[in-house]
Amino acid sequence: MLETFTALLFAHVLADFVLQTDWIHRNKRKAGVMLLHGAVVLVTAQAALGQVATPELVALAVVHLAIDCLKTYTRATGLTAFLVDQAAHLATLAALAIWAPSLWSEGIYAAQLSPPAQVALLHAMALLAGLIITLRAGDFAVQHLMDSHPAVAPPGTGDTEPGPRDTGLPGAGKTIGHLERLLIFVLILGGQFAAIGFLVAAKSILRFGTVSNDRRATEYVIIGTLASFGWAIGATLCTQALIGALPALEIGAAKP
Repeated sequence: MLETFTALLFAHVLADFVLQTDWIHRNKRKAGVMLLHGAVVLVTAQAALGQVATPELVALAVVHLAIDCLKTYTRATGLTAFLVDQAAHLATLAALAIWAPSLWSEGIYAAQLSPPAQVALLHAMALLAGLIITLRAGDFAVQHLMDSHPAVAPPGTGDTEPGPRDTGLPGAGKTIGHLERLLIFVLILGGQFAAIGFLVAAKSILRFGTVSNDRRATEYVIIGTLASFGWAIGATLCTQALIGALPALEIGAAKP
């Protein structure tokens, strides 16, 4: 069952956070674009499991589309909508893995690869899925949270404090977020959890000159940093747990 869930999870994050382009996301209210996304969901699941003519995966794509339609056509936005949407998808994957646990063992990879090679492939899928969730899904989660804390005070709020001016490099904020979450991902999986504290301290020192005289900017940076770090830590710990639950890799096993 866990092997099937791991492959399904990898396929899901690939379809939702890598292959779902900005154009698809912006135009999902159009039936054709929504169906295109459903086709991507189906193909990635088939590829990850090594299955083609499988009714269960067609059903998975249909349920995925139903969840996306509910979110899209009700115009649900924000962090809560994002988390509920992804929780529904993960629940669907878990339910399918419980209902049809043999999807992996009946696929082409189980038939063509040796057991150690299958385990290595599953570990790679779990690792890549965790990395995508940490980096790409983290982008959306943090951005949704920050949208509820605008950097500039909205008109009519009575807030006379100026918002932090964006005078930095274009796109630097997203790049910094990716790098810090990637470092956390590597540090935790490498058993260097304590080193994250030095990462927090380093970012605080580097940001001090930018926000020290601006309360709004200070609060904005603190919220964004804690959200980014918290997401990365949570996602990496879940990845670590999933990898630990899979069969162990046979590295350097003695040859007969």
